Amino acid sequence: MFKKAVEAKSHQRLSGADRKKLRRSIKDKFQRVSDSDLDALLPPKAEIAVAKFQNRVHVYAVEGGFPMFFDVDGRGSDIFPTVYALWIVPELLPAFVLKGGEVSRFVIGGADLMFPGITVPPEGLPSFRAGEPWAVKVPGNPAPIAVGSTTMSSDEALKAGLRGKALRITHYYRDLLWESPEGCYVPNAGFFEDVVFEDPSSLQASCDSDDVTGETSTDQQNNQKSDGVVESLYVNELQHDSASGLMSPDDGENDAATGVTEGMADLKLPDTASGNDPNDQQTLSTADIDSLLDKCLLQALHTTVKDKDLPLPGSTLWSNHVLPCRPSGITLDIKKSSYKKLSKWLQSKSTSGLISVKEDKHKKEVMLFSVYRNHADYSSFKPEKRQVEKSEQPSVQSANEVRTSKTLEVAEIYKPSVHVNAIFSAVGADPGKLFSASEATDIVFTYVEKENLVKPTNKSIVILDALLCDSLYKGAIKKGTTYPTEIHKKDLGSTFVSRMQPHHVVTRGNESVVRKGALKTIQLLTERRQGNKKVTKLSGMESFLIDAEALASELQKKFACSTSVAELPGKKGHEVLVQGGVIDDLARHLIEQYGVPKRYIEVLDKTKR
Repeated sequence: MFKKAVEAKSHQRLSGADRKKLRRSIKDKFQRVSDSDLDALLPPKAEIAVAKFQNRVHVYAVEGGFPMFFDVDGRGSDIFPTVYALWIVPELLPAFVLKGGEVSRFVIGGADLMFPGITVPPEGLPSFRAGEPWAVKVPGNPAPIAVGSTTMSSDEALKAGLRGKALRITHYYRDLLWESPEGCYVPNAGFFEDVVFEDPSSLQASCDSDDVTGETSTDQQNNQKSDGVVESLYVNELQHDSASGLMSPDDGENDAATGVTEGMADLKLPDTASGNDPNDQQTLSTADIDSLLDKCLLQALHTTVKDKDLPLPGSTLWSNHVLPCRPSGITLDIKKSSYKKLSKWLQSKSTSGLISVKEDKHKKEVMLFSVYRNHADYSSFKPEKRQVEKSEQPSVQSANEVRTSKTLEVAEIYKPSVHVNAIFSAVGADPGKLFSASEATDIVFTYVEKENLVKPTNKSIVILDALLCDSLYKGAIKKGTTYPTEIHKKDLGSTFVSRMQPHHVVTRGNESVVRKGALKTIQLLTERRQGNKKVTKLSGMESFLIDAEALASELQKKFACSTSVAELPGKKGHEVLVQGGVIDDLARHLIEQYGVPKRYIEVLDKTKR
């Protein structure tokens, strides 16, 4: 599932209600998990972020840490833990133990697990049902290397003679999900208590970046069983005895498996922990956090906060500008500073003369109105270049620049119907193709010239023969009415095109789609709800190749308001609900950022009398 790179269409923090819903789903899905285990995986005081991908997969991660769970269909019914989660709570899932290290080569290469490669315990195969999540372990190592779902039940497996596919692998060590954190890590032997490894030399460092330590939150570190720093170590597969008969040395020439194992053999075990130690966060004092806040604010004011974006809500300034400027591996929490609240911190910066802020009484939020760029603190600060942070948390402006590069093109085209097929065949045109209105008009005039149907006494009149008359009027003239014998040239093209089947083609960047019928418009509606609150509804965006989820996330940041997406009842497509009367701004955003022509946007404001 994570073999190929897929760009996430949105990143956002989970609200309190969504966090509770996620915890309930995990407890319902995994009966072995306890409350303490769940706190270790999803610390109560840490921010939980969700990344939504184009293939509907949702990945839940501790902000500034590691991905812990992923949802295959995005509906909460098919959740799996990552190997990071299984390294913290190894008994979260039941596990199949491989027969030897040679089999693990193929598993961490992305292959599904077959029954012949599983060690069957003396008491027999454990009971399981089809579709259950199971982990994969190597002998003597409690750290799972993969996770997947069973393809059949234990009874069906016994009937099949323990042959065939046992586990459909969805995630494994060294895939793109494992590599997604900036400081990927694997547990060392001391990470689990009372574990004896047969081959100490098999402990090897494994991380693709120079930073070999990972980020963990304070709550995660308190729940770890080791007293020291979690070093970036990989517990390699145990060397398989050649006498086992599973695979001879000559059989292991598979290119993918050999590349993985050779890459691990070149790695060395670090003597000491890296300087980017996640425990360093615990040593930050209140004064250090205050200083770091000021530095991040100045970095944001220099790099991402533009005067044209002002006024800016304080929450947007914090999430989209200040947080991305924090150093890698540091969790920035305003509650641990001397200010305790975001509003008090911004008010103090306003008192010092660096910025100007005011409280919005309607939104009950502090707004940034201006930046005094002649201030001594601003002038003396030298901003740093942070390429990585910008790519991981792109600003709204950079996302808009990418979107505007994908220009929208809309064209109305027509397909020949049974009425006009004879005209196309007569001039040698293919009736199965699609034509623009001008191309279809040229076809009918080519037929007129070929049959010499122009009236000699009046060059602007076309005489209708039987074939052309049927194409234009058969079925459209009431019974008893005389068919016309001639038509004016200015009416010939439009009448001929009206007898064809309308289609439309929409192109955005490299993506193009052809649909039958006329192009449907985008519907914008503003109405009042209980409590005299305004809401704006948007539907029909799919016709212009606009993703509803991505648009809702973007509007949430742009208008600093709540948004939601719901399926249209009884219809195909989705409806985006935006809190507030932003119908005019939303229409302008669709025109400027998505290139939707104004004639394809219908606006209805029910709040105006």
